[in-house]
Amino acid sequence: MDARDLVRTVKDAGTARGLRALRTAWRHDRADAAALPRRGAERARVPGALTGAEPLPGGGVLRFARSELRVMVAVGGAVFWGWDGAGWVPSYALAGGGPEPDPRAVLEPDTDGGWRVVSERVTVVVSRTGAVEVRTPGGAMLRRELPPRWWEPVGEAVDGGPRAGAAGAGGGAPEPGGAGGGAPGGGAAGDGVDGVPGGAAGRGAGSGARWLARAEVPADARFFGLGGRASGPRLRDGTYRLWNTDPRGGFGPEDDPLYITMPVQVVVSDAGTHLMFHDSTWDGRVTLREGEEGAGSGQDRPGVSELRMEGGPLRGWVLVGTPARVLRGWAALTGAPAVPPSWALGYQHARWGFGSEREVRRVVAGYRERGLPLAAVHLDIDHYAGHRVFTVDRERFPDLPALAGELREQGVRLVSIVDPAVKAEPGDAVYEGGRAAGAFVRDARGREVRGEVWPGECVYPDFTDPAAREWWGGLYEERLAQGFSGVWHDMNEPVSFRPFGDMTLPRSARHALEGAGGDHRAAHNVYGLAMARAGYEALVRLRPAERPFLFSRSGWAGMQRYGGTWSGDVETGWPGLRASLALVLGLGLCGVPYSGPDVGGFGGSPSPELYLRWFQLGAYLPLFRTHAAIWAGRREPWEFGAEVLEHARAALAERERLRPYFVTLAQLAHRTGAPYVRPVWWGAPEDRALRDCEDAFLLGDALLVAPVLEPGADRRAVRLPRGRWYDTATGAAYEGPGQVLLDAPAGRVPVLARAGAVVPVRGAAGLELEVWAPALGRTGGGLLVRDEGDGFALPELERFVARWAGGQVWVEREDGTAPELPVRVRGV
Repeated sequence: MDARDLVRTVKDAGTARGLRALRTAWRHDRADAAALPRRGAERARVPGALTGAEPLPGGGVLRFARSELRVMVAVGGAVFWGWDGAGWVPSYALAGGGPEPDPRAVLEPDTDGGWRVVSERVTVVVSRTGAVEVRTPGGAMLRRELPPRWWEPVGEAVDGGPRAGAAGAGGGAPEPGGAGGGAPGGGAAGDGVDGVPGGAAGRGAGSGARWLARAEVPADARFFGLGGRASGPRLRDGTYRLWNTDPRGGFGPEDDPLYITMPVQVVVSDAGTHLMFHDSTWDGRVTLREGEEGAGSGQDRPGVSELRMEGGPLRGWVLVGTPARVLRGWAALTGAPAVPPSWALGYQHARWGFGSEREVRRVVAGYRERGLPLAAVHLDIDHYAGHRVFTVDRERFPDLPALAGELREQGVRLVSIVDPAVKAEPGDAVYEGGRAAGAFVRDARGREVRGEVWPGECVYPDFTDPAAREWWGGLYEERLAQGFSGVWHDMNEPVSFRPFGDMTLPRSARHALEGAGGDHRAAHNVYGLAMARAGYEALVRLRPAERPFLFSRSGWAGMQRYGGTWSGDVETGWPGLRASLALVLGLGLCGVPYSGPDVGGFGGSPSPELYLRWFQLGAYLPLFRTHAAIWAGRREPWEFGAEVLEHARAALAERERLRPYFVTLAQLAHRTGAPYVRPVWWGAPEDRALRDCEDAFLLGDALLVAPVLEPGADRRAVRLPRGRWYDTATGAAYEGPGQVLLDAPAGRVPVLARAGAVVPVRGAAGLELEVWAPALGRTGGGLLVRDEGDGFALPELERFVARWAGGQVWVEREDGTAPELPVRVRGV
């Protein structure tokens, strides 16, 4: 127990909830002690010497003395490797059955006695001892996975390696059209060791054994990703846990882990960019150490990534290429990001503590009377009856459907919070329905697992069970009947309050895991992902003509298929502001493009300056939402004085002006996997100075946004990628690469436009094209996807080219015809 936990324990011990949480913690620990055997003596194993090879489509199987390795290069260039029978499906991360092997990839002998798989985009070299190198076609090394190591209990047979064929190893959820049910990793379900089902082997990493994968990367490489990390986006030397966690209140850059962790690394070096995904849902730790060029005797010291997992299959994917190609491949592998309805790209206001219909009306009227655009209002748990999910407090919200209809006529949607915990109260409709459906998580003895959450003692749906997802999804009809247009999932790590230790279900809790069976060690990290799937598929079923609006506090690799996320309870303070940007950038590189923070921080009362700078940052992020705790200060712009109100008005006006650009970016993210918000090195990863830039970002290809992240600043340095950039406020031109010092008065933050960019914006007369003049002798361009409503039809993508001709800047369609839209040229 750390100092913070101790303080909370003393503070809460005298409350009824605190006493119940203490009893819950005791029950959970007791259940784990009874159901999970203690770890005894173990011995380490490695694959041993290479003994043979068998070619297969896309690669082959390499056999070692104590294990075997399957290597496959897929169509599109993604590389899969799996030890000892681990296949790529079933998997919670992959969409469908995964990609097809590349028939042109060939397994052939290597010069040092190993083997290699040669393909058009990548070469994979396997050494005689089981090291796996991923190289560019030119031979540059991007990543070298050293021979893995796993630990088996003493007394286990030694002829088997990390048996990923064991059921329950990583939690496998095939998507519709995938490989179907069965044990994750491919084995048959059965009784195994350490409380997880065994497969044909019943030992090794696939059945709960620990394993370690250590990799080397080029000395100049920088690490990014691993889900939502407040200290990022660049990940410094240190250890990062892979266990979705409620950090117990407000968090800042020093807090780790948070709500969304993913075993997804993006590594950028001079040799190229690659994404590494270790497909195990279990608890683990990643230790990173950046390399050093010319270290010691003048030789480079490579960067190191060391992953220690508590179980699950030892398998992974590597994608290589430019950042754009890597994210395109990742989206193809794990699913296209969901496109939010167009209204969800506008400004949204949330609060825990609206308290009544009257207060909601008062706040909405405040925006309307001041001429401030507002797209949605979010209701937190206080609108529920006794905090019970899928209910309404009729005293404070006597006619919620009428309120929703009234607001919708004003262009404002209502969005509802949805928590997974269900109050365990006989007679409660949701509880009784879940019991009848057999939907709740149970312990090793078959009893409902109970935890302490906002409603009191609660049970938890098992979202890894298709039948439970079907039952839960039907409950969203009640939310739609209340007039809600979208949902946000909260507390779905999942959380069970306790005064110390890990605030989640006991690790021995049993889960269906798509029929394979297993415990919470395999299911915990994908609980939020599976809940998002249940909600998204239900909303599609219930309203097939409308794109769902859903975002989730917790999730895992592939969660972008069902919606987005937000920061969670980021602390109110300048460190929290900086963490907000880090989270959005890091999640975007892990394939989750739609996210944003609680503007102003979740708790506390921001100063007018802090609130304004946070508001200005939020105006350029995909999810633009203010939110606050019930005890925190107000978040409406007019509560911070006349000057802040006018500057916030300007930020909102710019967001509305850029809405067509955000609509285009949302569609591009769906088609290409490219995040709306990108690190400044996105188009120039070879620029080492840009790799270390963490206080600015690209919004699409066209704009560079440099938010103010420090108090008292009215100017700030901005590092530019190569090419010409225009200050959108002054029109001044600057040449990159390099650094410039720009004014950042209270009323705005520096935003620069790339020369040649064609940006769709909302003008006085409607949609128009804003064109920034190319440098002389060069051309530019841009894309437009028109807003055609909130259905699932794929709108047409229009391409435009900007060029100089006859001393003027001309804009035309890709086919040479003139655009139908008004064109406004800037930067001339």
